[in-house]
Amino acid sequence: MAQMDLELKKAFTEMQINKLDTTKKINMIDMKCDMVKTGKQTYTLTEKGTSSLSDDTKVYLSVGRMFLLTDVQNMRDELKSKQDKCDKAIELLEKKKEFLQKSLKDQEDGLRELVQQRKEADATTK
Repeated sequence: MAQMDLELKKAFTEMQINKLDTTKKINMIDMKCDMVKTGKQTYTLTEKGTSSLSDDTKVYLSVGRMFLLTDVQNMRDELKSKQDKCDKAIELLEKKKEFLQKSLKDQEDGLRELVQQRKEADATTK
């Protein structure tokens, strides 16, 4: 009986630690996802803002800490590729988040099973 109590206590503490860790990871993923969505929105707004420009117009494209003189079409292509990268990053982050949530749920289910087995064992010994 005391052995089962120690086993349950250990399982509960492990689950609490894992839940806190997983919750932190999920929050970090949410923050990263928000940052990527903000970046994508910036690229979309820039693309909309330059849509009225003619194709032969020269514009400056930001590259790190410098600017390159290029045509509008080249800049639009660059913005489109950045938007695609953002979409892929968001999709990857969502998959990671789903995996973490599923693993947390599996842990909780396993703990419920352990408690249920404990209750059944107590009921049969009485």
